[in-house]
Amino acid sequence: MSSETLIYIIIAGIIALLLALFQYWYKSKIKSKLNVLLSFLRFVSVFSILLLLINPKFDKTTYYNEKPSLIVAVDNSESVSYLKQDEKTRQLLANLKSDVNLNNKFNLDIYTFGKKVESSDSLAFKEKQSNPDMLFERLSQVYKNTNSPTIFITDGNQTYGNDYEFVTNKFKQSVFPIILGDTIQYIDVKIQQLNVNKYAYLKNQFPVEIIATYSGNNSVNTQLKVTSGNNATVFSQNLNFSKQNTSQIISFTLPANRVGVSSYKAEIVPIENEKNIVNNAKNFAVEVIDQKTNVAIISDITHPDLGALKKSIESNEQRQASILKPNEYLLKSNDFQLVILYQPNNSFSLVFDEIEKLKLNKFTVLGTKTNWSSLNSFQSYYNQKITNQTEEFQPTLNSNYSTFIVDNIDFSEFPPLQSEFGETVFKVPIETILYKTINGTQLKESLLATFEDNTKREAVLLGEGIWRWRAQSYLNDKSFNNFDDFIGKLVQYLGSNQRKSRLNIAYESFYNGNDDIKVSAQYFNKNYEFDVTANINITLNNKDNNSSKTFPFVLKNSSYEVDLSGLEAGDYSFTVAVTNENISKSGELKILDYNVEQQFLNANVTKLQKLATNSSGTSYFIDDTNALINDLINDSRFVTIQKSSKNVVPLIDWKFLLAIIAFSLSAEWFIRKYNGLI
Repeated sequence: MSSETLIYIIIAGIIALLLALFQYWYKSKIKSKLNVLLSFLRFVSVFSILLLLINPKFDKTTYYNEKPSLIVAVDNSESVSYLKQDEKTRQLLANLKSDVNLNNKFNLDIYTFGKKVESSDSLAFKEKQSNPDMLFERLSQVYKNTNSPTIFITDGNQTYGNDYEFVTNKFKQSVFPIILGDTIQYIDVKIQQLNVNKYAYLKNQFPVEIIATYSGNNSVNTQLKVTSGNNATVFSQNLNFSKQNTSQIISFTLPANRVGVSSYKAEIVPIENEKNIVNNAKNFAVEVIDQKTNVAIISDITHPDLGALKKSIESNEQRQASILKPNEYLLKSNDFQLVILYQPNNSFSLVFDEIEKLKLNKFTVLGTKTNWSSLNSFQSYYNQKITNQTEEFQPTLNSNYSTFIVDNIDFSEFPPLQSEFGETVFKVPIETILYKTINGTQLKESLLATFEDNTKREAVLLGEGIWRWRAQSYLNDKSFNNFDDFIGKLVQYLGSNQRKSRLNIAYESFYNGNDDIKVSAQYFNKNYEFDVTANINITLNNKDNNSSKTFPFVLKNSSYEVDLSGLEAGDYSFTVAVTNENISKSGELKILDYNVEQQFLNANVTKLQKLATNSSGTSYFIDDTNALINDLINDSRFVTIQKSSKNVVPLIDWKFLLAIIAFSLSAEWFIRKYNGLI
């Protein structure tokens, strides 16, 4: 309470007292004990009303006890069910939730994890992958400033993400693993890893690398066979393992004889008494293409944008990018199907002439080193007002961009690009992908736009520094994939001269069994505005059994998406159609039969024990959970803490003051009425 408020309260008390004395002593002819009581009641009423008008604020401190949180993280992947630990895990979770002493000491926070992390106690054991690293990443953020022991219920077999063994560098809580699964080491031979490129080129040989491993004490002989889709053997090799020789790397090449997706199966012949033969085989596929898209990145300067563009383009194995000087490009211009012009200057005159002669599509990136006078004279599609001043522009996605599907990869969070300050006037109709934003204000000016002129296509980026976007994308997602996919879609659009379509779809030609199988679509009305009310369905036909299924697309930001992850392995043809419109598109995709969660025979005891030791915890087997509960209850590191919270409470919130006013006024009236003073 401030000193000024205190002065107001004192003045209010004096005023209330003076009014009471004036009413019952100065004006009254009779002085009695009744006057004292009435004066007191009048003083209380007036003073309370004045206090409400002043409305002073008081600090109110509340004390409460806070129990420590006990994190219970349960592996919800298929491997738990495959190792026959699902019912034991459900019973364990039920015991933890019902234990009175444990719940008296801790607040239980239950999570499940597989490829994703959920705050839930619902267990289905249907997750296709296990990513403990994502779990600990999320928990480290939620429980950053707490002392929260973590019960980690899992078989310890990881199939996705960074190795969780070293997670204690960022996750500072004590971890108590409960180990699920058999710890007996069985004799086993398996395909540990298979490496193959996604694409191959017609009439070429493509490399395949297989890492085969063995667990056992005796020497064994077996054979690796690779068969094609029609069960014809295309490669075989004898394998010899022993206690000392537990792994082999087999490298070979296969021919790419036809365009399209070719599927194969690599399999190690099971050895005697082998318990798990599922991990002996792995399916893989290669898409054979008849040519590679060559992209020329032409620049007369050195800039990190050039390397970023090259890496993004070449992240797709169907494309190759070369960084060239203008004169170098002119010597080999016929080798390229697409051209990127980076900050053209007066040395680009012949380059523009050559591109026009070859009728190539191009992507022009402009910035602070661009010679705008030369550029304005080299082409007639747009004109830049020259101010000799630079400005920084942040991107904002145009959700109505209709030429191809653009996912929002948090463009608004990307660093700004630098370019010439001044208006760019386009002389042809354009489609804006990204708008310019300055200091949070979106301008009606394009930062990135595409346009078409007869059979030619062009994109223009009005800013340099795109390498920072690629770096920011990695910081956001721990991967360059989102940014590289964005550049890939732009390059794909520029590499084709197909007519603009009202229905666009995006999908992969084949998926591994554990992949997220998603198909995206965009639909535009007759004015080429994105239609958020469309009803889009996909009908899939399984070529193996001739069965059909139809799934609806769901609106997701600026596109529609359908998740087909539950489909069984096989070859599918599909049609995407818009209800009540004569518009559809068809395609084919393949789902490979492979379940990474069925590749394990045992729990990874060693890694879980190391995790417990490194985090000052203790590991337990699932049959020893009573010991875990007792240890946690008796662990002096985890105690209830008394905390306090201080709130500023205005007097007007104190309801008892209104009761005092009502009582004092009522009492004064009744006393005066009873004594005939009214």
